[in-house]
Amino acid sequence: MNKILVIDDEEHMCWALERGLRQEGYQVFTAIRGSQGLDIIRKETPSLVILDLKMPEMNGLEVLIKAKDILPKLPIIMITAHGTIDTAIEAMKLGATDYITKPFDLDELKLVVKQALMVNHLQEEVTFYRSELNKKYGQIVGNSQGIQDVCMLIEKVADSNATVLVTGESGTGKEITALSIHQLSSRREKPFVPINCAALPESLLESELFGHEKGAFTGAVARKLGRFELANEGTLFLDEITEMPLSMQVKLLRVLQEKVFERVGGTDSIKINVRVIAATNRDPLECIKNGTFREDLYYRLNVLPIHLPPLRDRKEDIPLLVMHFIKKFNPSQEQRMSPEAMGLLISYEWPGNIRELQNVIERSIILSQGNEIKPHHLPKEIQKVDNTKIEANPRLIINFPEGGISFDEVEKELILLALEKSQGNQTKAAQLLGITRSALLYRAQKYQIKF
Repeated sequence: MNKILVIDDEEHMCWALERGLRQEGYQVFTAIRGSQGLDIIRKETPSLVILDLKMPEMNGLEVLIKAKDILPKLPIIMITAHGTIDTAIEAMKLGATDYITKPFDLDELKLVVKQALMVNHLQEEVTFYRSELNKKYGQIVGNSQGIQDVCMLIEKVADSNATVLVTGESGTGKEITALSIHQLSSRREKPFVPINCAALPESLLESELFGHEKGAFTGAVARKLGRFELANEGTLFLDEITEMPLSMQVKLLRVLQEKVFERVGGTDSIKINVRVIAATNRDPLECIKNGTFREDLYYRLNVLPIHLPPLRDRKEDIPLLVMHFIKKFNPSQEQRMSPEAMGLLISYEWPGNIRELQNVIERSIILSQGNEIKPHHLPKEIQKVDNTKIEANPRLIINFPEGGISFDEVEKELILLALEKSQGNQTKAAQLLGITRSALLYRAQKYQIKF
């Protein structure tokens, strides 16, 4: 039940408002002094306050400021006379939700109260769902060069309205990347609407994206808004875009170019303002070559490309990610990963990337009884990691000549040897050297090594 507090120095006004609002099902408190009203706010945490502007001892503006200090999001409706409308506007600048002038109709006040409560409820819902969204998707974690490059790109593209194409293997964090772009953009207060293009058959996908009119097909008993309409003014995330049927790709291309579409079974053109972010775990150019993805759609989506490196290419981030997931799944108590277990995690290849790591940490927390996660708490496939990968490396023997040695020449020679041993595979060469692929590419460029 919503609690309403009426603060007015006229007792008959308090009585009339209390009676009228109780009839609407509200729990009502009254106060004839500002200080008394502030005490009730502290004790009862009302859902809304109706506050008279002109009162003795402490006027309405003073009460408003102090009330907002106690409950910053508290909706406050000011009651004012015609001669003090300028002051009421000043109150709005200080955080009042609305104002109503005397004399007023009780039904009018009831409507203003109902609307203010509804708006406040919607704002609370938005805050809640945004919090849940962050809990669900988490955040980008890592200090590796590869992931720092991604974070820099996200910041650069966030405020653009251009489409973004995020590529990377399954589980690398494409949806988190899309959400991060949305949250850093000017659209952050508007909806972030995801849809998996591979999860729905063509007939349902069209309805999901563009909505449908009542009677458009069997079972369409009412009009339904599509994801484009739901995401209006916000961001639409099209996951697994290369799995979209070719006929739907044509329709999507038209919407991206013209910002207009029709609901299924409808004829009205609907204009939208939506920022589109698409993602795929496939190579789009390979899909174009195979005839499963339109080249014109690719270039329309690939305005701002972002590629996410696989976890095996950013192994230095694994300890950070492990700590992040331990805190996420077990925030109430201290828990750590044993050095042996951490060594296994770092040496594992992670075909499922960050998603797989997250699942492993959640499982290990449940299985471990103490404060330390040990190797036997990890899945069998991780326990079976080749031990030679995590044992101390044999000491490298170098015969120093009397005149010394060039460190750059040694580093360049090691890179060339690693590339030769890996037959030119950059990822494998980086693993042999114990560095990331990004670090290998940087050093290769430094020494003008061509692949």
